[in-house]
Amino acid sequence: MPYLIATALLLAFVANVAIGAVTKAPPVSNVVEMMILFGAAISFSIGILRSEAREQSKDKNPE
Repeated sequence: MPYLIATALLLAFVANVAIGAVTKAPPVSNVVEMMILFGAAISFSIGILRSEAREQSKDKNPE
């Protein structure tokens, strides 16, 4: 789930940049862009940490 959130936020950022390049006026401000990228980075980091925890638990409890 965190990877889906990160992907959605990254796509929102890319869409904002593309729209801004075409119309010369991005739909959201710089602060909102920063918050979108920050949310994507946090979501991705959570996904990575959860994946690592899952792998470590498999190594401790092989079945």
